[in-house]
Amino acid sequence: MGIFDVFTKQFIDVIQWTEDDSGTLAWRFPVADQEIQSGAALTVRDTQTALFVNEGKLADVFNPGLYKLNTSVLPILTTLNNWDKAFEAPFKSDVYFFSTREQLDQRWGTTNPITIRDKDFGQIRLRAHGTYTWKIEDPKVFYEKVSGATEIYNIDQIDDQLRSMILTNMSSYMGQDDTSFIDMAANQNKFSENLKAALEEPFLQYGLSLKNFFVQNLSLPEELQAYLAKQTSMNMLGDLKRYAQFESADNIGTAAANEGGAAGMGVGLGAGMSMGQTMMNAMGNGNSGSGGAGSSEEDPMEKIEKLHALKEKGILSEEEFNQKKAELLKKI
Repeated sequence: MGIFDVFTKQFIDVIQWTEDDSGTLAWRFPVADQEIQSGAALTVRDTQTALFVNEGKLADVFNPGLYKLNTSVLPILTTLNNWDKAFEAPFKSDVYFFSTREQLDQRWGTTNPITIRDKDFGQIRLRAHGTYTWKIEDPKVFYEKVSGATEIYNIDQIDDQLRSMILTNMSSYMGQDDTSFIDMAANQNKFSENLKAALEEPFLQYGLSLKNFFVQNLSLPEELQAYLAKQTSMNMLGDLKRYAQFESADNIGTAAANEGGAAGMGVGLGAGMSMGQTMMNAMGNGNSGSGGAGSSEEDPMEKIEKLHALKEKGILSEEEFNQKKAELLKKI
């Protein structure tokens, strides 16, 4: 090095990163052909970590604080360069800053449905989406496995990778878990906690810490959703025996009002009674007519049928029949 080179060479005496909100995760301080002055000031802000890298080898890590750089605060770099304790000359080293702030409201979702085996419905195709929050926990691991020697590494560069990792591990977890879809949907907080626990280790492998994970929506194919809606409606009906009886009784008045009079009445009554009896027998609740519980009291449906026959013979008026029918229907 000539005398002219000595005078023109620039030395760095202040090292810092004025972090912005552009989504930058890692930033390499622009050293270029310059050298770091011994005793230079290093400023690491609250949401940052600084890492010194010497010829591709990881060296010293600095957490938030203000440092004066010398051999005493650079023990690993001193060892790598075989410096003695009195060494105070300028030196070369790459310096990387990492943002350790939490990356909030990150989105994840199933681009394609995940096929899982559900204990209630067998194999189903599930869609889901939600949010998660993470941060850089170990800059050394993040540098080695993710950002490397890149001058600027942004959150967009890792976003797809993290979503793929989430969905892969989510599929694996749900394939081993025996929680049904209905239970997942009914308790999404618990399901979110279980998934977070399953994802923490994969995140740590990249030097990241998963702070929270939320499942905001679970959905099924339309045909399975329609089945569940139908099942819910059936549950809301409650006692199907009482429902069938009511339907059969109501058919009497409807059929009598239709064209055909008594003939229509007979068809409606037969169809209604057949439907009601079939449903009750299927549930094991039909009266056998002998020895069954409640057989001592005549069924209101039978009474209505008899009263209708009396009306047809002219023994009862239309008004009397309708009054008795209303009273019997209230007992059903």
